[in-house]
Amino acid sequence: MRMVHRSREIAHRDPFGAVPLDTEIRLALEVLQEGTAVNGVYLAYAYGRGQFRTGRQAMEQRADNLWDCRLRVPGAPVLLYYWFEVETGGEIRYLVCDRDKADGSGKPSETRPDFHSHERFSHYAFQITVYDDAFETPEWLRGAVIYQVFPDRFARSPERMPTEEAVMADRPERIFHANWEEDVDWMGRPDTGYIACDFFGGSLKGIEEHLDHIAAMGADVIYLNPVFEARSNHRYDTADYTRVDPLLGTEEDLVSLCAAARVRGIHVVLDGVFSHTGADSVYFNRLYRYPGAGAWQEAMGERRSPYFFWYSIRGDGDSIQYDSWWGFPELPTINKDDLSYRAFILGESGILRRWIRAGISGWRLDVSDELPDSFLREIRRTVKREDPEAAVIGEVWEDASNKISYGSFRDFAFGATHDSVMGYPFRSALLNWLSRRSTAPEMVNALETIRENYPPVFFHCVMNLIGSHDVPRALTVLSGHPDPGDRDSQAAVHLSTEERERGLRLLRLAVVFQAVFPGAPSLYYGDETGMEGFRDPFNRRTFPWGHVDADLVEHFSKVFSWRKRYPVLKTGACDFRAEGLDVVAIRRYLVDGRDAFGRTVDGSSQIEAWINRSGEERQIATPDGAIRLGPWEAMAAADGERIL
Repeated sequence: MRMVHRSREIAHRDPFGAVPLDTEIRLALEVLQEGTAVNGVYLAYAYGRGQFRTGRQAMEQRADNLWDCRLRVPGAPVLLYYWFEVETGGEIRYLVCDRDKADGSGKPSETRPDFHSHERFSHYAFQITVYDDAFETPEWLRGAVIYQVFPDRFARSPERMPTEEAVMADRPERIFHANWEEDVDWMGRPDTGYIACDFFGGSLKGIEEHLDHIAAMGADVIYLNPVFEARSNHRYDTADYTRVDPLLGTEEDLVSLCAAARVRGIHVVLDGVFSHTGADSVYFNRLYRYPGAGAWQEAMGERRSPYFFWYSIRGDGDSIQYDSWWGFPELPTINKDDLSYRAFILGESGILRRWIRAGISGWRLDVSDELPDSFLREIRRTVKREDPEAAVIGEVWEDASNKISYGSFRDFAFGATHDSVMGYPFRSALLNWLSRRSTAPEMVNALETIRENYPPVFFHCVMNLIGSHDVPRALTVLSGHPDPGDRDSQAAVHLSTEERERGLRLLRLAVVFQAVFPGAPSLYYGDETGMEGFRDPFNRRTFPWGHVDADLVEHFSKVFSWRKRYPVLKTGACDFRAEGLDVVAIRRYLVDGRDAFGRTVDGSSQIEAWINRSGEERQIATPDGAIRLGPWEAMAAADGERIL
């Protein structure tokens, strides 16, 4: 007996992918009996996110080999898992999901699949994401091009160039680079070791003065790593949420940057770090650098602090212990259930609303999978009350629809917490394929799984990145140079001419794919000029303004600017397929002039792209004739007219 169900084919599952509440779905199974008597065919299911309810429904035979049924999904946002059970004689045969197949195929199993968050996933059920039917995301974020900036390393401004004295102030652990072209520090001072406390003097005014460059990259959004006062250069150790770091400028500088960006049609999104603060902060004040009483002062029995219950502190005197982010003592963890902290972040005059009023268009939430769902829901409600078109983007590294953390499935993609997440699965799939660690069908399967699991309004906002401040530079990954491991060894790595050329060829292909694939393609500053580097801090070097690769910049500018020239690339429907192991083909298109959301869209009705990762020529058959792709070549056409 052979059982066939392909979740990505309308003949077997209609409608495709994630569905809103109360949707009726048709599910079909082909049972090729081969002489085996079938006594019954059933659809089995489980739905929920914490506690799961299970059920079974008989399927009706529609033809010799075809069985189907209709299932109404729940009226609340949940994960719905399903599989098939076929009775033959005295046994039951199961069909579960085969996650290695690009068409969403099933595979036989001797047991039912797992679906509870505490179970090991030895067998997988098919997934349907049931999301809130009122779920909307900002229109400006759908299909937007995002440009990410690490503020200290992007650009200096003569107006805001800090002195060494200003950088050091009362923080002797810091290091100041007078020379913009020096390498980053990876050792720190002898008495501290590496603590990310070297500064180059990049500023908000420097970003504003280079907005034309960012706009030339086709950017619709600037995402800024943290800008609030902090001890470190990355500023994920917030010292004061109410104050722009003086080394970056002033609150007026941020307001000015947002206004100047908006004139160019660009939105600004800030990094919100609400999981933890710095130990060296107004709120904790372990180093006694702030005049008020922080939580540390109360723990030491010195005086009461309004921030004491923001943290989980135990002991007294010499035996004080406290919860910290991943065990880093300089990052004490916040108690997100503390009502005074919630009021500080979420209140009418709280941090979220304050900076939206200053001109930002939304927040990227640092480690949002470490924030409670209840807190995330309040964040989104607060942001939307202040500005319904403001965005909430989460740092989630896995499939956000079925992410498990703290022992349960998380509420990330159902319409209550996030508008978007960072697309690390996209990065892995694309770079693995280009680096020949996977095949084209494997990449297609990985990305089609995401498309199948995400609500359309969410999927079209996903921050599809190939680089960020937390991962090695895309060029370095694509060059093939292995990561030597420790920082001393990483610092010594400079790509050979051959490695760099290989990386550049593949990087050019990567950005074509980014520009054409659905979602919000994200460009990490400096990738457009071929910056190299492994992990922190080598992925955070200064932008080489005096040594820009003009040809590569032009390629990035041309490709990402397609999003403005061809609106179909922002929200058009998508066909995506593998052509052998080395070529992928993408088609973005309108149906009767309408996009994936049923809206009328002007301009070209269809964009097609073909990308060949191989060092050899490939020939692809199309309805309009054969296409020849040269080694490491990408080709794109708008309504049949070649644009690349």
